[in-house]
Amino acid sequence: MTMLLLGLSLLGLCYGASWATPGEVFAALSGAEPSVVISEWRLPRVLSGLVFGAALGVAGAVFQNLTRNPMGSPDVIGLDAGAYTGALVALTVLSGTSAQLAVGSVLGGLLVAAVIYALSFDRGFSGLRLVVIGIALNAMMTAVNSWIVLRADLEVAIAAVGWSAGSLNGIGWEDVGIAFPVIAVLLALMATQAHAMHQAALGDSVAATTGVGLARLRLLMVLVGVGCTATVTAVAGPIAFIALAAPQIGRRLAGAAGVPLLPAALTGAVLLLGADLLAQMLLAPVALPVGVVSTAIGGCYLIWLLTKEVRRA
Repeated sequence: MTMLLLGLSLLGLCYGASWATPGEVFAALSGAEPSVVISEWRLPRVLSGLVFGAALGVAGAVFQNLTRNPMGSPDVIGLDAGAYTGALVALTVLSGTSAQLAVGSVLGGLLVAAVIYALSFDRGFSGLRLVVIGIALNAMMTAVNSWIVLRADLEVAIAAVGWSAGSLNGIGWEDVGIAFPVIAVLLALMATQAHAMHQAALGDSVAATTGVGLARLRLLMVLVGVGCTATVTAVAGPIAFIALAAPQIGRRLAGAAGVPLLPAALTGAVLLLGADLLAQMLLAPVALPVGVVSTAIGGCYLIWLLTKEVRRA
């Protein structure tokens, strides 16, 4: 997996309107032969694919462990839609600065997560109930987002619709200056709770006997999952299906019980980098939003997953 990541990263730095050889890439990165195209345009995009993919993979793993359901990912249960709602409010009501988009996305995601969690808690926590309520709320928030876009000014509406597809096009260092440190803190925080999360995934009684504080852990998991999702949404827009597919693919590749965080993060980075390269190549020289490709791939995965779950039932 690590070698695949390195290969995709090198290909991302080489590929563009003008092809750069690996030697030219290494020379630009080392400073021997500075290149604005490689260091200022392609490198932020490749690093965004790595970091954002890992963040989405971990967010998906967190919610799939929380719900104990492979359908329990942020884009399915409405957190992406909620974060997008918060960003739309920042775009249409406020001036739409980077800070406002970030805060709006986080607040929107947290609000939707709080509503889902409150509605799904009835004489105890139920992961299945959370997923079902999340799917319903996702449909409602999608309708709200469409209404906001239709009511917005034409220029804002065009920008919002284009941004809603999820894209790494045009990302520069100024766009990721805040996002990367925030994601790093969230991933490090979740890494410290990985053992407790896996204990909780075995069942409430098992977790309680091993001293895991379930209420505190679930709150932390929700905050980290929403934080990762909303941070990515604030910068790149809602990128669908990476959080859904990466944890399950990573679990199968690792042959691990539960949904481990590291394989989910690595798989998420591979999926997002690969999808972004496909998005650049399919209609070159026009670069598609990466969300278009990830949705197409994720849709096929979702059909396979639903078919498997129906057969198992």
